[in-house]
Amino acid sequence: MDKGIWATWYNLAAEHRDVYLSWLHDIYIPWVLKRPGLLWAAHYAVVDKSQRPVSQREKNAVHHTDDPAVPAGQQYVLIFGAAHAGVFGNPVPGAINAELPDEGRKMLAMRTGERINVMTENDRIECQETNTFAPGKLLAPCIQFGTYNCPWQHEEEMLAWYTQWRMPAMGRTPGVIRTRKLSSVFGWAKHGVLYEFVSLESRNQYFPHHEDQDPDMKAWSDRMVPRLLHAPGSPSLACRIWPKSV
Repeated sequence: MDKGIWATWYNLAAEHRDVYLSWLHDIYIPWVLKRPGLLWAAHYAVVDKSQRPVSQREKNAVHHTDDPAVPAGQQYVLIFGAAHAGVFGNPVPGAINAELPDEGRKMLAMRTGERINVMTENDRIECQETNTFAPGKLLAPCIQFGTYNCPWQHEEEMLAWYTQWRMPAMGRTPGVIRTRKLSSVFGWAKHGVLYEFVSLESRNQYFPHHEDQDPDMKAWSDRMVPRLLHAPGSPSLACRIWPKSV
Protein backbone atom coordinates (compact mmCIF):
# COMPACT_ATOMS: atom_id res chain seq x y z
CA MET A 1 0.00 0.00 0.00
CA ASP A 2 1.28 3.45 -0.90
CA LYS A 3 0.58 5.34 2.33
CA GLY A 4 3.48 7.79 2.27
CA ILE A 5 3.30 11.00 0.21
CA TRP A 6 6.01 13.57 -0.53
CA ALA A 7 4.42 16.55 -2.28
CA THR A 8 6.12 19.68 -3.60
CA TRP A 9 4.24 22.72 -4.88
CA TYR A 10 6.15 25.36 -6.82
CA ASN A 11 6.07 27.97 -9.57
CA LEU A 12 8.18 28.04 -12.72
CA ALA A 13 8.98 30.88 -15.09
CA ALA A 14 7.77 30.26 -18.65
CA GLU A 15 11.26 30.68 -20.12
CA HIS A 16 12.56 27.78 -18.01
CA ARG A 17 9.66 25.41 -18.63
CA ASP A 18 10.92 23.24 -21.49
CA VAL A 19 14.46 22.64 -20.26
CA TYR A 20 13.31 22.12 -16.66
CA LEU A 21 10.52 19.68 -17.51
CA SER A 22 12.81 17.67 -19.76
CA TRP A 23 15.34 17.33 -16.94
CA LEU A 24 12.68 16.62 -14.29
CA HIS A 25 10.90 13.90 -16.25
CA ASP A 26 13.90 12.24 -17.87
CA ILE A 27 16.57 12.54 -15.16
CA TYR A 28 15.35 13.68 -11.74
CA ILE A 29 12.24 11.55 -11.27
CA PRO A 30 13.88 8.26 -12.41
CA TRP A 31 16.86 9.06 -10.17
CA VAL A 32 14.69 9.62 -7.08
CA LEU A 33 12.63 6.49 -7.81
CA LYS A 34 15.74 4.34 -7.41
CA ARG A 35 15.50 4.92 -3.64
CA PRO A 36 14.36 1.89 -1.63
CA GLY A 37 10.70 2.04 -0.65
CA LEU A 38 9.57 4.50 -3.32
CA LEU A 39 6.75 3.18 -5.47
CA TRP A 40 5.74 5.84 -7.99
CA ALA A 41 5.93 9.48 -8.99
CA ALA A 42 3.43 11.79 -10.67
CA HIS A 43 3.87 15.36 -11.86
CA TYR A 44 0.91 17.71 -12.29
CA ALA A 45 0.20 21.11 -13.80
CA VAL A 46 -2.42 23.04 -11.85
CA VAL A 47 -5.51 23.91 -13.86
CA ASP A 48 -6.18 27.55 -14.54
CA LYS A 49 -9.17 28.79 -12.56
CA SER A 50 -10.97 29.60 -15.83
CA GLN A 51 -11.14 25.83 -16.54
CA ARG A 52 -12.89 24.85 -13.33
CA PRO A 53 -16.34 25.60 -11.98
CA VAL A 54 -16.07 27.15 -8.54
CA SER A 55 -18.85 26.52 -6.06
CA GLN A 56 -20.36 29.33 -4.06
CA ARG A 57 -18.91 27.75 -0.93
CA GLU A 58 -15.40 27.81 -2.38
CA LYS A 59 -15.82 31.45 -3.38
CA ASN A 60 -17.04 32.55 0.04
CA ALA A 61 -15.74 30.07 2.62
CA VAL A 62 -12.32 28.74 1.55
CA HIS A 63 -9.77 30.82 3.45
CA HIS A 64 -6.02 30.92 2.75
CA THR A 65 -3.14 31.77 5.01
CA ASP A 66 -1.71 35.26 4.65
CA ASP A 67 1.51 34.36 6.46
CA PRO A 68 4.34 35.61 4.20
CA ALA A 69 6.64 32.93 5.61
CA VAL A 70 4.56 30.22 3.88
CA PRO A 71 5.91 29.65 0.33
CA ALA A 72 3.22 30.42 -2.21
CA GLY A 73 4.08 28.09 -5.11
CA GLN A 74 0.98 26.69 -6.78
CA GLN A 75 1.55 26.15 -10.53
CA TYR A 76 2.94 22.60 -10.34
CA VAL A 77 2.67 19.68 -7.93
CA LEU A 78 5.28 16.91 -7.87
CA ILE A 79 4.27 13.87 -5.81
CA PHE A 80 6.19 10.75 -4.83
CA GLY A 81 4.48 7.76 -3.27
CA ALA A 82 6.08 5.31 -0.85
CA ALA A 83 5.06 2.34 1.21
CA HIS A 84 4.94 4.58 4.30
CA ALA A 85 6.01 8.08 5.30
CA GLY A 86 9.09 6.82 7.12
CA VAL A 87 10.67 6.14 3.72
CA PHE A 88 11.07 9.91 3.43
CA GLY A 89 12.91 10.09 6.74
CA ASN A 90 16.11 8.34 5.65
CA PRO A 91 17.17 10.26 3.71
CA VAL A 92 14.87 13.25 4.03
CA PRO A 93 13.87 15.17 0.86
CA GLY A 94 16.38 17.94 1.51
CA ALA A 95 19.21 15.43 1.78
CA ILE A 96 18.10 13.69 -1.41
CA ASN A 97 18.20 16.97 -3.33
CA ALA A 98 21.55 17.91 -1.78
CA GLU A 99 23.08 14.85 -3.46
CA LEU A 100 22.35 16.25 -6.91
CA PRO A 101 25.28 17.37 -9.04
CA ASP A 102 25.69 21.08 -9.73
CA GLU A 103 23.58 20.95 -12.90
CA GLY A 104 20.71 19.30 -11.03
CA ARG A 105 20.80 21.88 -8.25
CA LYS A 106 20.69 24.61 -10.90
CA MET A 107 17.54 23.05 -12.27
CA LEU A 108 15.91 22.88 -8.84
CA ALA A 109 16.82 26.54 -8.33
CA MET A 110 14.46 27.39 -11.20
CA ARG A 111 11.57 26.59 -8.89
CA THR A 112 10.12 29.53 -6.97
CA GLY A 113 7.80 29.51 -3.99
CA GLU A 114 8.66 25.87 -3.28
CA ARG A 115 6.56 24.33 -0.49
CA ILE A 116 6.92 20.75 0.74
CA ASN A 117 4.76 18.43 2.81
CA VAL A 118 5.42 14.82 3.71
CA MET A 119 2.16 13.16 4.71
CA THR A 120 0.86 9.80 5.82
CA GLU A 121 -2.45 8.34 4.72
CA ASN A 122 -4.80 7.75 7.63
CA ASP A 123 -7.95 6.86 5.67
CA ARG A 124 -8.83 5.80 2.14
CA ILE A 125 -12.01 5.00 0.29
CA GLU A 126 -12.10 3.27 -3.08
CA CYS A 127 -14.77 4.92 -5.19
CA GLN A 128 -16.98 4.27 -8.21
CA GLU A 129 -14.25 4.26 -10.84
CA THR A 130 -11.66 2.14 -9.00
CA ASN A 131 -12.35 -0.98 -11.07
CA THR A 132 -12.12 0.85 -14.39
CA PHE A 133 -8.85 2.61 -13.61
CA ALA A 134 -5.70 1.03 -14.98
CA PRO A 135 -4.01 -1.07 -12.26
CA GLY A 136 -0.79 0.04 -10.65
CA LYS A 137 0.34 2.28 -7.86
CA LEU A 138 0.03 5.68 -9.47
CA LEU A 139 -2.13 8.71 -8.91
CA ALA A 140 -5.00 9.45 -11.26
CA PRO A 141 -4.94 11.61 -14.41
CA CYS A 142 -6.70 14.38 -12.48
CA ILE A 143 -6.43 15.23 -8.79
CA GLN A 144 -7.71 17.79 -6.34
CA PHE A 145 -5.31 18.18 -3.42
CA GLY A 146 -6.37 20.26 -0.43
CA THR A 147 -3.83 21.10 2.29
CA TYR A 148 -4.80 23.08 5.34
CA ASN A 149 -4.74 23.58 9.09
CA CYS A 150 -7.68 23.33 11.46
CA PRO A 151 -7.99 24.78 14.98
CA TRP A 152 -7.51 21.91 17.39
CA GLN A 153 -10.85 22.67 19.00
CA HIS A 154 -12.59 21.58 15.76
CA GLU A 155 -10.40 18.62 14.80
CA GLU A 156 -12.62 16.03 16.48
CA GLU A 157 -15.63 17.24 14.51
CA MET A 158 -13.52 17.40 11.36
CA LEU A 159 -12.64 13.72 11.82
CA ALA A 160 -16.34 12.89 12.19
CA TRP A 161 -17.19 14.99 9.12
CA TYR A 162 -14.70 13.20 6.89
CA THR A 163 -15.47 9.74 8.23
CA GLN A 164 -19.25 10.00 8.36
CA TRP A 165 -19.94 12.25 5.39
CA ARG A 166 -17.24 13.52 3.03
CA MET A 167 -15.48 10.20 2.35
CA PRO A 168 -18.70 8.18 1.85
CA ALA A 169 -20.13 10.97 -0.32
CA MET A 170 -17.08 10.84 -2.58
CA GLY A 171 -17.52 7.07 -2.83
CA ARG A 172 -20.92 7.65 -4.44
CA THR A 173 -19.77 10.40 -6.81
CA PRO A 174 -19.30 9.43 -10.47
CA GLY A 175 -15.86 9.94 -11.95
CA VAL A 176 -14.01 9.47 -8.64
CA ILE A 177 -11.35 6.74 -8.39
CA ARG A 178 -10.39 7.06 -4.73
CA THR A 179 -10.11 9.57 -1.89
CA ARG A 180 -7.26 9.73 0.62
CA LYS A 181 -7.31 11.59 3.92
CA LEU A 182 -3.77 12.57 4.92
CA SER A 183 -2.01 13.82 8.04
CA SER A 184 1.27 15.72 7.96
CA VAL A 185 4.64 14.40 9.06
CA PHE A 186 6.29 17.72 8.25
CA GLY A 187 5.39 20.87 6.35
CA TRP A 188 3.13 23.86 6.94
CA ALA A 189 -0.17 22.06 6.42
CA LYS A 190 -1.22 19.68 9.16
CA HIS A 191 -3.97 18.02 7.12
CA GLY A 192 -4.56 16.99 3.53
CA VAL A 193 -7.23 15.42 1.37
CA LEU A 194 -6.42 13.97 -2.03
CA TYR A 195 -9.26 13.29 -4.48
CA GLU A 196 -8.47 11.23 -7.61
CA PHE A 197 -10.63 11.61 -10.74
CA VAL A 198 -10.71 9.81 -14.08
CA SER A 199 -10.58 13.16 -15.88
CA LEU A 200 -10.90 16.90 -15.42
CA GLU A 201 -14.19 16.76 -17.31
CA SER A 202 -15.65 14.22 -14.84
CA ARG A 203 -14.48 16.28 -11.89
CA ASN A 204 -16.06 19.44 -13.26
CA GLN A 205 -19.31 17.68 -14.12
CA TYR A 206 -19.93 15.81 -10.88
CA PHE A 207 -17.80 17.06 -7.99
CA PRO A 208 -19.34 20.52 -7.47
CA HIS A 209 -22.77 18.88 -7.05
CA HIS A 210 -21.97 15.81 -4.96
CA GLU A 211 -23.68 17.20 -1.83
CA ASP A 212 -26.75 18.73 -3.43
CA GLN A 213 -29.09 15.83 -2.57
CA ASP A 214 -28.56 15.95 1.21
CA PRO A 215 -29.35 19.34 2.78
CA ASP A 216 -28.35 18.26 6.29
CA MET A 217 -24.91 17.07 5.24
CA LYS A 218 -24.45 20.07 2.97
CA ALA A 219 -25.13 22.24 6.04
CA TRP A 220 -22.46 20.28 7.94
CA SER A 221 -19.95 21.00 5.19
CA ASP A 222 -20.97 24.65 5.13
CA ARG A 223 -20.12 24.78 8.83
CA MET A 224 -16.81 22.93 8.60
CA VAL A 225 -15.18 24.40 5.50
CA PRO A 226 -14.81 27.98 6.81
CA ARG A 227 -12.91 26.64 9.83
CA LEU A 228 -10.05 25.41 7.66
CA LEU A 229 -7.08 27.59 6.76
CA HIS A 230 -5.62 26.50 3.42
CA ALA A 231 -2.14 26.69 1.97
CA PRO A 232 -1.67 29.12 -0.96
CA GLY A 233 -3.63 27.94 -3.97
CA SER A 234 -5.28 25.08 -2.07
CA PRO A 235 -7.19 23.07 -3.12
CA SER A 236 -4.96 22.40 -6.13
CA LEU A 237 -6.93 21.05 -9.07
CA ALA A 238 -4.37 19.58 -11.45
CA CYS A 239 -3.87 17.30 -14.45
CA ARG A 240 -1.01 14.84 -14.74
CA ILE A 241 1.75 15.74 -17.20
CA TRP A 242 4.09 12.87 -16.25
CA PRO A 243 3.68 10.07 -16.92
CA LYS A 244 1.28 11.06 -19.67
CA SER A 245 -0.31 7.61 -19.85
CA VAL A 246 -0.38 4.45 -17.80
